[in-house]
Amino acid sequence: MSARNSAGRTRRQAYEDAQRRRSLRVAAASTVAVFAALFVLIPMAPGWEKVQKSFFNGEVLAKSFPKLLEAFTINVMIFAWCAPAIAILGLLIALTRDVRAPALFPLRIFGAAYTDVFRGVPVILTVYLIGFGIPGLGLPRPWNSPYIWGSLALILTYSAYVAEIFRSGIDSVHQSQRAAAQSLGLSERETMRHVVLPQAIRRVVPAQMNMLIALQKDVSLLSFIGPVEIFRQAGVFKSLLANFTPYVGAALIFLAVTIPATRYADYLMAKQNRERS
Repeated sequence: MSARNSAGRTRRQAYEDAQRRRSLRVAAASTVAVFAALFVLIPMAPGWEKVQKSFFNGEVLAKSFPKLLEAFTINVMIFAWCAPAIAILGLLIALTRDVRAPALFPLRIFGAAYTDVFRGVPVILTVYLIGFGIPGLGLPRPWNSPYIWGSLALILTYSAYVAEIFRSGIDSVHQSQRAAAQSLGLSERETMRHVVLPQAIRRVVPAQMNMLIALQKDVSLLSFIGPVEIFRQAGVFKSLLANFTPYVGAALIFLAVTIPATRYADYLMAKQNRERS
């Protein structure tokens, strides 16, 4: 039996705690050293003053930041109506790729073709093709709106990626689960609904969180077809003020949203790994 100290911990636990504290101290010291070096060395570069004036101008940032925040609400709105549609369409595509009935084999072909096409074409190209192509048909307002067709381009593209994540979750559920459900008299549809999907969706939540983070950033691609969201608004200020600081302000706003979401996704993934081990 392992010897225990007065606090009731084994020597092994005490050793691991000491190693953990040492690792934290080394990590903190190396991080401080790197940032200190950057803080000292970057201002020594010959062109630092010009870069500071063009990219880190406090006066320009203060002038443009409120409008950037206002424009960011457009990003949030587009994200808010795209995300549910992507989740629903992605799940439907994943289910078509899992159908087992021979009569439904064309659905499997459609699902595979859909994911191949929209994962193979760059997002910005899809935005251009749909965002400019469909309004070019001469549709009446509001059906020629770039908000509608730009959002559709994002939905079609991201649902292909989301479908593959859902499919990986469905495939991760062991076949014995399906066999056990069917032995209890559940149909194929009931097995998928009550046995497979609850487990699959829970397993892919961290990966889907990362897709949501990517979607939030890629909403800015719609600026190329018209909507005045944060990226386009930063471009307007850049032209008016002849300064790139508004782009830095836009980046800070994105970071304020994406970093907490990324850390939460990491937390969910670590929790999931602990549950599996």
